[in-house]
Amino acid sequence: MPIYDIGRICVKLAGREAGRKCVVVEKLDKNYVIISGPVKISRVKRRRVNLKQLEPTNEMIKISKGISDEDLQKALQSENKIEMMKERIKIKV
Repeated sequence: MPIYDIGRICVKLAGREAGRKCVVVEKLDKNYVIISGPVKISRVKRRRVNLKQLEPTNEMIKISKGISDEDLQKALQSENKIEMMKERIKIKV
C-alpha cells in the first residue's frame, strides 16, 4: 500500500499553505499528486504538488479518484474529520 494513496491526509511543508492539512485526491506519477483542502475547510487550494512538499499522516478517508471539493467536504464531514483538518501545524524550517 503506497503512502500517498488517494484519500491520505497530509500536511503541506512548503509554500504559503505550509502547516495546513490537505487530502490526496489523485495520483499523477511517482513524483506528483493533486491535493485539495478543500478551501472552505483548511484553506488549501486544489493543485498539483511534488511529494517532497508533503508529510503524510496516519489518517485516511475513503474517497474516489478526482472527487470534487463539495463531495470531499461531505466525505470529511461524514467521517468527523472537519475539526482535525482545520488545525494548523507549526513547521520548523
